[in-house]
Amino acid sequence: MLKLNVPDMTCGHCAGVITKAIRSVDAGAKVDIDLKIQTVTIETKADGSAFAKALDAAGYPAMVSSAQ
Repeated sequence: MLKLNVPDMTCGHCAGVITKAIRSVDAGAKVDIDLKIQTVTIETKADGSAFAKALDAAGYPAMVSSAQ
């Protein structure tokens, strides 16, 4: 499991773009978005840096906050 902080994520449109970017890295990833605290939790086996790069390319810079 991977948790990302996405400070520029503020609305449903943002969540949709972010979900699409995550699924471009791992189509089977389970994505849970919390707009209130601006975090994205991803259940995946893919590398966290790949998700951070995809979100950056989509215009939503993210920081990996934890991985389990």
